[in-house]
Amino acid sequence: MSTYTNVSPASHADPQAPRLADAIYQNDQLVAQVVGAEVDLAAKEIRFQEVYNSDYLLLPHECEFGQFTIMVQRIGLASKIERGSEHKGRVLKDVVAEILRKESGDRSQESE
Repeated sequence: MSTYTNVSPASHADPQAPRLADAIYQNDQLVAQVVGAEVDLAAKEIRFQEVYNSDYLLLPHECEFGQFTIMVQRIGLASKIERGSEHKGRVLKDVVAEILRKESGDRSQESE
C-alpha cells in the first residue's frame, strides 16, 4: 500500500490518469486514502476501516472511490494525527459512505 506524507489538492491534476485503488477523489483531485474498504451493493454502502490524509476531503460533497460516486454519511471517530505517526493529517475511522451511483469505466489501478 502506498502512503503519502502530505496529500494536497494538486497531488493528482490529470483527470485521465489512472487512479489509486485505495484513494478518494473530489473534482479529479486526490483528497484521501483508505484502509479496509468493504463494498456492500445490497445496502448501497461502502464501509472504510480508516480514511487518512483527509484534510482536503470535503465531507458534505460527493466524491469518487474506484468506480463509485459516494457521499460520506457516518464517521465513528475523527482525529488529527501527530508527527511521527504512520498516517498524517485528519484520520477518520469506521466511515460509512452511501453509494450514489456506479460509473461504467473504472480508472483505478492497484496500489503497491
